[in-house]
Amino acid sequence: MKKRFICYALVAALLISVFPMEILAAGPTFYTYTWNEWEVPVPSPDAYRPTAFILGQHLYFEGENIGQWRMPQDIHVWYNHVYVVDSGNNRIIVLEFYGENYSNHRVIDYVTHVTMPNGQQSELNNPHGLFISEWALSRGEIFIADTGNNRVLHTDENWNVITEILHPGNHRRCEYSDGVVMIYDPGSGASLLGVDSDFQPGKVVADFSGRIFVQVMGVNRGLMEFDRYGVFAGYMGAPDVDLTVWDQFWRLIAFQAQRERRRQAVPVEFNNVSIDREGFLFVTTASEDIDPVQRLNALGDDVMIRNDFEYPIGDIWFGQGGDRNGPSEFIDVTTLPNGIFVAFDRNRGRLFAYDEQGHLLYAWGGAGNREGFFQRPTAIDSMGYSIFALDGSTNAVLTKFTLTDYGLLINEALYYYLNGDYERSAAVWEDVLRINGNFGRAYIGIARALLRQGYYRDAMRIFRQQNDNENYGRAFGFYRRIWMEQYFWMFALGLGIIMIVPPVIKKILKVRREIKES
Repeated sequence: MKKRFICYALVAALLISVFPMEILAAGPTFYTYTWNEWEVPVPSPDAYRPTAFILGQHLYFEGENIGQWRMPQDIHVWYNHVYVVDSGNNRIIVLEFYGENYSNHRVIDYVTHVTMPNGQQSELNNPHGLFISEWALSRGEIFIADTGNNRVLHTDENWNVITEILHPGNHRRCEYSDGVVMIYDPGSGASLLGVDSDFQPGKVVADFSGRIFVQVMGVNRGLMEFDRYGVFAGYMGAPDVDLTVWDQFWRLIAFQAQRERRRQAVPVEFNNVSIDREGFLFVTTASEDIDPVQRLNALGDDVMIRNDFEYPIGDIWFGQGGDRNGPSEFIDVTTLPNGIFVAFDRNRGRLFAYDEQGHLLYAWGGAGNREGFFQRPTAIDSMGYSIFALDGSTNAVLTKFTLTDYGLLINEALYYYLNGDYERSAAVWEDVLRINGNFGRAYIGIARALLRQGYYRDAMRIFRQQNDNENYGRAFGFYRRIWMEQYFWMFALGLGIIMIVPPVIKKILKVRREIKES
């Protein structure tokens, strides 16, 4: 009996040593990681943890259960309110978060229709996008991509329609002159989009000047731009088409029939658009031919800073298996107050956080059914530093992620740096390294703080260790200039000696030789 007990104990100890994660799996576990300077994924402490897991069937409005989400396509955060575009149910649900750290929530509005200018009610039909303006010109006004009705609605905060934007070929153009409204058919709008084409707006945003930007399904010319009155102004931000030398040569020599049979190189289609606090547009695409996320200025030019060894593309290394193949496919982007932007990967359900220089800070999440994972990512937004992520699958869920102490330190260090407190930023980065000594971004953060404070040699040493050639070159340029200013007199003295001493010696030798000969 004693021998049998010992055998059982040994078997149990062996199972615990071989399968330790099965015991830890009782609570929520996550895999947070980043990249090191050799582009190898490195495990990291969790920067975010899910703190709310919101299902539609758990919510009530005026005493009645609102029922399960059905293919929700978008969310938008307005102060402490979260607007959920429940597309399959043709409704918009407004959640209010309240209490300490906004840990509680409740439904405060249930919207299925809007009020037209003539007072009639107009039902929503499969809406896909919503945006609420924070700009002074239109603060609180709501923009809805009412996809099923082929229109964009511009409403006030009480859902009263201000402007209804239709197909540019069907929409009449309004111009205001001395208070008089003149209306006429645009003509050009129809030719640009095509009268027979469908106008299916997917996402919509507005900037500080009142311009409205719409991502339209099936349109690959960029974003459709409208002025604040709903007048179609054209396209902006269309991705460039890059042709290889061989493609250009083939197009030159091929016959017409051959060119028609050959696959046409056309711009790709955007799948989402969002706007940051500075008025720059973030657009995403699932194409492998261009950058999956771009930051566009008012002219439509990509101005995103990319100083990391890899551009913001999501996963660098990825396997092939099941239905999760190929590279990351970003579906949405949200920005935080300290310049961080977080991209949502539709392919594997991961969230990638990048700083304003394009460095990956951490990635987390994944594909799955459990808390903090996703099956069909559709949208993200942020409330301060908390992140809301929407899963549009059959088991649709809204997940709220909150910063851990580790993540709070990283965001705090970036905040101090952006506000010019470089010494304090470096001190916080050192606290980060005490928790995670493998976090290369912390070393770069310290080096950038040293660079800003004028400690160029120390900054160069750290940049070299982290293979940050871009910042190393900047630090070296500053150090070279300071060194030249300090030691220029030595160069001048040496140059003077080279130019003056030899002729003087030559002259002296010549005089001595003449004296000797005489």
